[in-house]
Amino acid sequence: MQNVLVLEDHPETREWLTSIIKQAFVEVKIFEASSLAQARKIVDENQLDLALIDLNLPDGNGVEIISEITKKSPNTYCVVATIFDDDNYLFPALEAGAQGYLLKEQTTDEFIQNLQGIIKGEPPISPAIARKMINHFHNDIQPSDKPDLSSREKEILSAIAKGLSRNEAAEILGITSNTVASHLKSIYGKLNVSNRAQATLEALRLGLVKA
Repeated sequence: MQNVLVLEDHPETREWLTSIIKQAFVEVKIFEASSLAQARKIVDENQLDLALIDLNLPDGNGVEIISEITKKSPNTYCVVATIFDDDNYLFPALEAGAQGYLLKEQTTDEFIQNLQGIIKGEPPISPAIARKMINHFHNDIQPSDKPDLSSREKEILSAIAKGLSRNEAAEILGITSNTVASHLKSIYGKLNVSNRAQATLEALRLGLVKA
């Protein structure tokens, strides 16, 4: 991680999140914003690796900037940092392109560990949010609704749903990392998603992987 955006309107909380970023990553440049307007200017002028985004902002909802970043800079990793754990905030953020969702009730050490997991391909998701996601998608799905995945694609989908990185999945399955990447591209297309977090959500919803 080199360039990181911290979008948070409360000064004390923004300072806390900034200190977490500094502890989680070495030699990182941090851009601070307290509003969507400030964040948009930073996004337009810089290539970001990570964006840590609050949802309830003075000039709008953080979901807006997540959607904009995802379209303009798909390689930027968007993570929500919020106090809100209800469905009305969680699922719109994930649908907009967020690849992680962390609750501010977590400790500093937990936040750091979750963010460092990004490097290993592990989506940063608070345990309470992970449980909510699983419970939300425990619905009956008709067989016809399920995409036609190959056995290998199901194995890879199961691996990434468990939080394994591409390299770890490749090692366990005895294939190359590039082969895993090719299968992931196919999986994303069949599930109509664009990242690991969305793929995990859809896999849980369709019952393709076990919770």
